[in-house]
Amino acid sequence: MSANTTGEIFKVTTFGLSHGKALGATIDGCPAGLPLTQQDIQEELNKRRPGTSNITTPRDEKDQVEILSGIFEGKTDGTPITAIIRNQDQRSKNYDNLKNKPRPGHGDLCWNQKFKNYNYNGGGRGSGRITIGHVIGGAVSKKLLEQFNITTTAHVTQIHNIKSTKKYTIDEIKQNITQNNVRCADLEVAQLMEDEILKQKQDGNSVGGIVEIIIDNVPLGLGQPVFDKLDGDLAKALMDIGAVKGVEVGIGFKAANLTGRQMNDPITLDKNGNIITTTNNAGGILGGMSNGMPIILTIAVKPTPSVNGIQNTVDLEGMCESTIEIEGRHDPCICPRITTVAEAACNMVIADHMIRAGFIHPDTIE
Repeated sequence: MSANTTGEIFKVTTFGLSHGKALGATIDGCPAGLPLTQQDIQEELNKRRPGTSNITTPRDEKDQVEILSGIFEGKTDGTPITAIIRNQDQRSKNYDNLKNKPRPGHGDLCWNQKFKNYNYNGGGRGSGRITIGHVIGGAVSKKLLEQFNITTTAHVTQIHNIKSTKKYTIDEIKQNITQNNVRCADLEVAQLMEDEILKQKQDGNSVGGIVEIIIDNVPLGLGQPVFDKLDGDLAKALMDIGAVKGVEVGIGFKAANLTGRQMNDPITLDKNGNIITTTNNAGGILGGMSNGMPIILTIAVKPTPSVNGIQNTVDLEGMCESTIEIEGRHDPCICPRITTVAEAACNMVIADHMIRAGFIHPDTIE
């Protein structure tokens, strides 16, 4: 079997293949009474849609969503919400030479050897295209969290060796990332990042980068102190995204360079008498539970493994060494589009924990 469902109460099951008839998701456990339209989901899908700029794959998919169930008179009715996207521009012939030759850097070898019956066209369920299901589930959970003023924002801070070191407010980040293709808050650096992606694309190569995710207005008390830590669940959700190879919470690995006095966030009261910390090295989570400060997460995104040129592999049919040359249409950098998927992954976790902790009633929000 392969796991395709996430969540304890707010559950999202994704389905479909990169080159199959359709992809989608079923969301079970969303309370009734939530205003939800097709456009709410479409807006999120548009952010990760391919072919929107010259730094994404040219695969021309409109990704028009169709809601099949779970909505009545413009609101959720407490039953499973199912939404699908029909594939329209798949080119499976580009993958004919991959049947018995696993691509370096992809999951082909593991899928083939583990399940023995692997749909290699477009990478099957191992393709980044299956994150459409994440985004559908994330769109519903985003709408749910908006009722409580909780927002999640992801932005690119590094592409290859080009970094942005400037600090921005959450409002500045939200505004600036809509003004460039890379979804970087630093508009000057964003252009350098795009130039680097295009340079690598012209050479048939790819690059990775760093994405920061900020979850704002999360109440204190989400998560459990031992096995269901909030940071543990968020890290798992982000690591479940195929291209993610590392997750940091707060200052992450930089904590190894600090002393205890430097690391600890002093606790104080704000002008309204609310408990806050004067710094946020912990990234909004202490003891596995949210502490009321913004949750800060960082992910390392690997370069797209589909690159031009001849690469060494093995022919699984003849069990001999061989070579492979990859065709098809691929992103030269996954970072700009993965921002939406990362937001979705986090939103699903936070929505689930909001219900589990009693901040959201499991039956109805009204």
